[in-house]
Amino acid sequence: MKKLLLFAVLLATLQTTAQPTKEATYTQAKAPLRPNPYSELPLGAIKPQGWLKEMLVRQKNGSTGKLDELYPLVMGKRNGWLGGDGDQWERGPYWIDGLLPLAYILDDQELIAKTKPWVEWAIASQQSDGYFGPSKDYGHEPGVQRDNSRDWWPKMVVLKILKQYYSATGDQRVITLMTNYFKYQLKELPSKPLDNWTFWARYRGADNLAVVYWLYNITGDKFLLDLGNLIHSQTFDYTNAFLNTDMLSTRGSIHCVNLAQGIKAPLIYFQHHPEQKYLDATKKGFADLRKFNGLAHGLYGGDEALHGNDPTQGSELCSAVEMMFSLESILEITGDVGYADMLEKVAFNALPTQASDDFMTRQYFQQANQVMMTRHQRNFDVNHGGTDVCMGLLTGYPCCTSNMHQGWPKFVQNLWYATADKGIAALTYSASEANIKLPGGISVAVKEETSYPFEETIKFTVNPSSKAVFPFHMRVPAWCKKGAVKVNGKLWLEPEGNQIVKLTREWEKGDVVELTLPMHIFKNTWVENSISVERGPLTYALKIGETSKLVKNDKDPIDYGASYTELRPTTPWNYGLILTPDNKLEEQYKWEVVKPVSNYPWNPENAPLQIKTRARRIPSWGLYNEMAGPVPYSLTYQLETDDKEEDIVLIPYGCTNLRISQFPLVHRKK
Repeated sequence: MKKLLLFAVLLATLQTTAQPTKEATYTQAKAPLRPNPYSELPLGAIKPQGWLKEMLVRQKNGSTGKLDELYPLVMGKRNGWLGGDGDQWERGPYWIDGLLPLAYILDDQELIAKTKPWVEWAIASQQSDGYFGPSKDYGHEPGVQRDNSRDWWPKMVVLKILKQYYSATGDQRVITLMTNYFKYQLKELPSKPLDNWTFWARYRGADNLAVVYWLYNITGDKFLLDLGNLIHSQTFDYTNAFLNTDMLSTRGSIHCVNLAQGIKAPLIYFQHHPEQKYLDATKKGFADLRKFNGLAHGLYGGDEALHGNDPTQGSELCSAVEMMFSLESILEITGDVGYADMLEKVAFNALPTQASDDFMTRQYFQQANQVMMTRHQRNFDVNHGGTDVCMGLLTGYPCCTSNMHQGWPKFVQNLWYATADKGIAALTYSASEANIKLPGGISVAVKEETSYPFEETIKFTVNPSSKAVFPFHMRVPAWCKKGAVKVNGKLWLEPEGNQIVKLTREWEKGDVVELTLPMHIFKNTWVENSISVERGPLTYALKIGETSKLVKNDKDPIDYGASYTELRPTTPWNYGLILTPDNKLEEQYKWEVVKPVSNYPWNPENAPLQIKTRARRIPSWGLYNEMAGPVPYSLTYQLETDDKEEDIVLIPYGCTNLRISQFPLVHRKK
């Protein structure tokens, strides 16, 4: 084994790194698989700009680029996915699943070199029967997972890695490995089903299935369709669960990350079996998840099992990045505006709050109403030494330390698409540049300039290699009442919200499209009739003063890290918002630009926008168990409140550390 590892590392060192093709084509569907309306571009074809590029640079300089140094017990040379006798389950692959796309998007040779030993060892590990990966179990060792080496689940993550690697490099060894491994799966799954070793693969089989269909679209090997049906039959039946059971209204019924990954399962299978029930199941699944467990940051109570919609329930960081990946997959398949809206809600609200500014630490559970981040046992389904809301490298549980890295790079990968009608599409928005090769040999360079979601206007400059007619798809979100599209300065269309508009014309170099998405104040209603204040894709939350304390952890450093950070409030937080009719919201909530959008807007100091409003304190709403007590019902008859109204400031949720985002309502005193 040591010789094999040495050979793999040597090969990785000697091999010339294949570069992303700047005008690479994309994979199109082969019958009988359904042609999706949108297709992902090759890895490296989209380059982020502005604050989104800064997020990726901070990942590079933070834990994503340094996790082997920060977490050597698991990510060091002993890792089983490098041929060692250490951790050989999901954590190593999780890290590379984010590191590899980050490396190729940034075209960073140092990071690419870090991914190479993992890729090379995985490819070199394939055995004559098609199996690949670790194959020997080891005894218990604190802090590592060394058993269940043959479990189907971690290999699903490695398949995702290899798919991305092939997208960036075109390395044909990936196709060979997958073909042989999928033949192995087809032979072995009948006697060793997905849940043979652990239950995780049964709930996450859609990740396996997605790569099977991707490979079929490249090779056309018919056995892959049979394997797809087999994998689907062994995967938890989300379609039935969403349509015909009370799973999503039952607390504790399903693990939060299994749900985030599995919610795409009906529509992954839909690509081979395009039946209406799979569309209906997914719609109902999301609606029920929002109804019974939804929270103002775009996710749901799941700490770790599904746990309702109280705003102090936790939401796991793995749920955020896996839900984003599921929504990205669903968006390609359906082209449904609503899923793009949900994706931006998670990306611009939930995701930024759970990583530190330097991306060196993270928070396992976040709370929609979060007024203390301290080590304490809380009303979560699981507690990890009380560290779950503290900011640290290993606080809570290390899966998120490993899995958090895929969020922003894969969001970049889904800013632009090729379309089934031989055009280009921008369905989620952020400053970026992309190179897209269309059928027929036309290549299109596009530049997107914007500070979205902090501003309303998005400017696209389109540069085809030669004059060409093709459609350009743009999303008008459901929250936008009426957008505006200008072409070279002239108004073309004023579309209503909740649709995708298609601009088809003969394009020339330098054509400019300006999309304006006017944002307005609105509210959403949550548990106990509490409300969130929103504008565009951003939820706003109370700006709370805070004090920070770095705690040295001498109690259990192997489990929860050598140190972690606690935050406590220094200003009041127990405010009720004044009941205001919908047609008076703009009067009650005064939105304003505070400062220009910086390269890093995601903290209280840099928040570029704010909303000023009036509120009254509720004396009976106090701390409980080192968190906000149960949110008072709106509107409670004769609820005691302070006589005096106070000015308060709300800032974008993603810029907060401590916050209230779901507020009780109180009557205006006469």
